[in-house]
Amino acid sequence: QVQLVESGGGSVQAGGSLRLSCVASGYTYTRMGWFRQAPGKEREGVARVHFTYGITYYTDSVKGRFTISQDNAKNTVYLQMNSLKPEDTGMYYCAADSRALYGTWDFIYWGQGTQVTVSS
Repeated sequence: QVQLVESGGGSVQAGGSLRLSCVASGYTYTRMGWFRQAPGKEREGVARVHFTYGITYYTDSVKGRFTISQDNAKNTVYLQMNSLKPEDTGMYYCAADSRALYGTWDFIYWGQGTQVTVSS
């Protein structure tokens, strides 16, 4: 059974940091990513990692502030978020995929999300 469980969300002040975790089980994934959705806005891709090529990709607004990493032994993907801004507020979702795709935000499996709130 495919299962993605996120944790690590919370409330911080602007300039603070949070680390999100996503534990994956149930399948062998080739890619994982993090998405977010702010109230009234569409869900957007934040960061993704391709396990086969070891390549990461970030949306422009988080480059230099967020880092996606993986711990294969723990089947876990992390999103380290530094220098947080109020506009980073939203529900953050972990996503995973087993297809041999590259360079896309298209993911099949999704977690339930963890809330991140950044106050000014």
